[in-house]
Amino acid sequence: MHAATAPLAELRLRDVGRFGGKSAALGELLAAGIPVPDGFAISADAFVAERVPAGLDVDDIAAVRAVSDELRAAIAGAGLPDALRAEIADRYAELGEPPVAVRSSAVGEDGADATFAGQQETVLWVRGVDELCRAVERCWASLLSPEAITYRARLGATVRAPAMGVAVQRMVDAEVAGVLFTCNPVSGDPSVVAIDASWGLGVAVVGGEVTPDEYLVSKVTGEVVRSTVNAKLVEYRPDPKGAGTARLEVPTERASVPCLDEARLAELVRVAGEVERHFGAHQDMEWAIDGDGSTYVLQSRPVTAAARTHGPTGESALALVMSTLGVKARE
Repeated sequence: MHAATAPLAELRLRDVGRFGGKSAALGELLAAGIPVPDGFAISADAFVAERVPAGLDVDDIAAVRAVSDELRAAIAGAGLPDALRAEIADRYAELGEPPVAVRSSAVGEDGADATFAGQQETVLWVRGVDELCRAVERCWASLLSPEAITYRARLGATVRAPAMGVAVQRMVDAEVAGVLFTCNPVSGDPSVVAIDASWGLGVAVVGGEVTPDEYLVSKVTGEVVRSTVNAKLVEYRPDPKGAGTARLEVPTERASVPCLDEARLAELVRVAGEVERHFGAHQDMEWAIDGDGSTYVLQSRPVTAAARTHGPTGESALALVMSTLGVKARE
């Protein structure tokens, strides 16, 4: 019988079917020497979601929400099996029980015609085994959110029965964070890296709460082809009360200051190039830079057709679905 967990550093792309694309890609990056926060993964074998009832009308918003609420309540009520909880506790102890990020790693979440990135849960600054286990349950439950149910239904038979792995990573106390594409996500131009950046954790960028600074940087010359510095009015930092994050207003004198200088841009482009060469394909990456100036890759996935159409500065496929449901974007 397979263990339900594994160190991220031991995973490779061959493990996608058991641990999901996010965890498998992180293992590849660690093996390639890319700076990635260490951690462990929980396999999708530990949780396979209940199927959504056949015949559910996904245009009936109330019906979708009712089904979602019922299925997610069942997950929360069941809790984690004792054996899995013990295994998670052991892995967490091996890390030294630091604050961690708990990230969903759904099986089949990214493909040529779709991306589920952003639809599943990420829980940041998790402390302690109890909170870690609750964060895992939140990741599982997000596989059955109204947005995820609707999106899968609209894709029809192209998506297999949902299953969810989870990645647990040592938390990066980000001074600056954001997303980048190793090509122009709108035109597909492979000669540039497109970077969006804002103060604090990447929640504000991913969730669309700020208009981030935007950069296009030439891979060939390192020249900043285009840059737009925006007023970044909010940021997320560790909650001083202990667990989770706090949403803070950015002081006026700092809001419109560029959050990346030439050296940091150059380092992001360098790391992006290493990741792209390792996978042999354009990548959509999330990254963070801590207070010491160290750069980390938090996740990386192929640039899909959906991502090419809706890049860092465009409206995501998720946003379109959530707009239909009347749900606000979230991390």
